[in-house]
Amino acid sequence: MSRLPLRPDSAYSLEQVESFLAGAVIPLRLACHGQGGFPLVASHWFLYGDGELCCAVHQGAVVAQLVAKNPHVGFEIAADTPPYRGVRGAGTATLSADGAYSLLEQLLTRYLGRTDTSLGQWLLSRADSEWVLRIRPAWLTSWDYSKRMA
Repeated sequence: MSRLPLRPDSAYSLEQVESFLAGAVIPLRLACHGQGGFPLVASHWFLYGDGELCCAVHQGAVVAQLVAKNPHVGFEIAADTPPYRGVRGAGTATLSADGAYSLLEQLLTRYLGRTDTSLGQWLLSRADSEWVLRIRPAWLTSWDYSKRMA
């Protein structure tokens, strides 16, 4: 297991953060440097492993173009319903075609439970035009308001 750069004020320990990231089946919100100086935030399915967050993005997507120009990104993984808790951070993103089909299969299984849905088949049919977006965190932290919302 890779050691993540956890801030000291994090509500969760490193082990709890990694457990949260491995088990959270909610989208990652990705913030990147947008056009005209304004940030762009986009939601993506993700997987966590080996100290990285991985998403699939289409090669022609605006997010892919922006990350290629400036790889510094922010991210947050948090549910929209109480009790509010999650993980956020910032890091450097890279894009690669290597492993896109496998990542898509893993994401479909994680989020839909299977790959043979119409969405799954459509995404897999265009896997050759997908990129793996890998985020290597520079820092991250967590928060958990469960106790105060009980």
